[in-house]
Amino acid sequence: MLIWPASGKVPPEDLSWISKVQVNQPAVLRRAQQIQTRRPVKKQWQAAWLLKAVTCIDLTTLSGDDTFSNIQRLCHKAQYPIREDLLQALNMQDKGITTAAVCVYPARVGDAVKALKAAGCDIPVASVATGFPAGQTHLKTRLEEIRLAVEDGAREIDVVIDRSLVLTGRWEALYDEIREFRKACGDAHLKTILATGELGSLTNVYKASMIAMLAGSDFIKTSTGKETVNATFPVAIVMLRAIRDFFWKTGNKVGFKPAGGIRSAKDALTWLSLIKEELGTEWLTPELFRIGASSLLSDIERQIYHHVTGRYAAYHDFTMS
Repeated sequence: MLIWPASGKVPPEDLSWISKVQVNQPAVLRRAQQIQTRRPVKKQWQAAWLLKAVTCIDLTTLSGDDTFSNIQRLCHKAQYPIREDLLQALNMQDKGITTAAVCVYPARVGDAVKALKAAGCDIPVASVATGFPAGQTHLKTRLEEIRLAVEDGAREIDVVIDRSLVLTGRWEALYDEIREFRKACGDAHLKTILATGELGSLTNVYKASMIAMLAGSDFIKTSTGKETVNATFPVAIVMLRAIRDFFWKTGNKVGFKPAGGIRSAKDALTWLSLIKEELGTEWLTPELFRIGASSLLSDIERQIYHHVTGRYAAYHDFTMS
């Protein structure tokens, strides 16, 4: 997919080469079909992979009726994602299993930081920003939103891009925008949401992924979860290949975060398999792989309950997030 510039200039000094990139869509679709037909792991191996998935979840609430109390509950669930008796049965009670982060709206960052600090927990707070989910506000406003979230204690910022820059091929402008986001984040991690369901083509997904990484993103993320089409395997494959190409050319590892529509333990296992096959086991850590989800954790906990007890649990058997 990647055609690195032959001009002798190193990106981003020369972005003209990006127009030559093309994605082989039939090949991507064949690969996506292949990953979905993999036989799932079973028994203790499945339990181990599901616990790995838990440690990669950005436990998320992005609702208009969020309050301090439900943010507090979310933070408690992030700290104790799996029931203690189930962890004891798996001999994992002392492994410090938590979710990777708690993700909230900017106005709720302070609530999440306060709740986690009171619990003596070092789970990072991630904030969506830059006019999430549409990104249709003035750049000055979007940058200020980042700065305010960081001031309130967010250690990770999930930004949305201006999709029109991709759809009109304004790659230099997209690069400049994300560089501004990068500067506003300071020491906070920058996770750039591409909103792939609104980019028009897999080729645009690849180009936007590459620009986001060149501009300094620590992660590239599929979706806001608010689009009609969110995380799909074809777009994930394209983004993962872009990450791999970027690593081969620069030596820099960029993380990947699928989000939107990932609700079942089976889904989580498929995503973990895809990451392992495309990028290798070194990417299967919270530092380089996240799953954006709100309801996924509940199904994972039920599957672990079934593994331990041989019975299926009712919803009331587990604490609510």
